[in-house]
Amino acid sequence: MASDPETTEGKPSYVTDLEAAYGAPSQAGFGSAVFFTALDPDKDLEQAALEYYRYFVGDLWERYGEDAWMGPWKEVYARNADTSPDIAAELQGITDSHAWLSAPMILDVENAEAARQALSAAYDDPAVTELRFFNLGDGGVMSGLLIATRRDSGEATFLEFLMD
Repeated sequence: MASDPETTEGKPSYVTDLEAAYGAPSQAGFGSAVFFTALDPDKDLEQAALEYYRYFVGDLWERYGEDAWMGPWKEVYARNADTSPDIAAELQGITDSHAWLSAPMILDVENAEAARQALSAAYDDPAVTELRFFNLGDGGVMSGLLIATRRDSGEATFLEFLMD
């Protein structure tokens, strides 16, 4: 993980715009947060996403146990190389019934137009080489979605959304 997920120094504008719409890095385990890091080219994006998921859930991870948080975890979408990037359409096209419920909450937030512009800048850019969605939750009340991306520069962004 990044050494200091709270700092805004050195973050690209697409990340600070995402943070303005969805929140800065946190361990709240509820709501949404954006994480940004330089990712080693050999590091698996799913493994990095899991690390940020665990960080976001914070103390609740231990309280409810890994089995609860990992029960719903699964990849529900991966952008193919020949897919025309359109993050809003990709979110609306999720076919997993649990993850599909979270997509409107990511798209229809306060200041939805600014949020959609931030999403597009972050995820529709041609520099994005890998984009994956993962289903989140605690196996009970909490459910959500994690959007993980990697750019050709090695930058990785993780948008986590978790609600009850």
